[in-house]
Amino acid sequence: MQEQRYTLKKDEKLRHKRLVDDLFANGKTLYEFPLRLTWRVIDAEELAGSFRSDIPAKVGRIQMLVTVPKKKRRRAVDRVLMRRRIREAYRLNRVPLKDIAENIDNAGTLSLAFIYMSDKNLPYSLIEARMKRLLFKLEKELQPDNRQTPTP
Repeated sequence: MQEQRYTLKKDEKLRHKRLVDDLFANGKTLYEFPLRLTWRVIDAEELAGSFRSDIPAKVGRIQMLVTVPKKKRRRAVDRVLMRRRIREAYRLNRVPLKDIAENIDNAGTLSLAFIYMSDKNLPYSLIEARMKRLLFKLEKELQPDNRQTPTP
């Protein structure tokens, strides 16, 4: 049996401006204080249309970004600390979500944006508990029986 690796690779980081803009313009939102999750499933055809030429090699099935607004945490040290805690909580708890994302029909990528909403630095244990709840809610939304199919 091969050991599970929990590294967060470059193809799992959402960094293309076009994809980020589409996520915030057309994404759905889930909320679990102090985190807000904006997510969107982009089908393969739409993903290909988002780029001038073909899809870059480093676009994975799941892509995520973390943002901590300057308005909430004024000091850069605090923003970096909370970003690291959120990223770590996601990295350790994303495995069930990856399995579901692999089985979504005609999906190009699942884009996720985690936004920190509190004006205080919260402990990692709380961040991880809320991350688990958010990912569980997202998994329920992505289940094939919950997703709506367009009617002709």
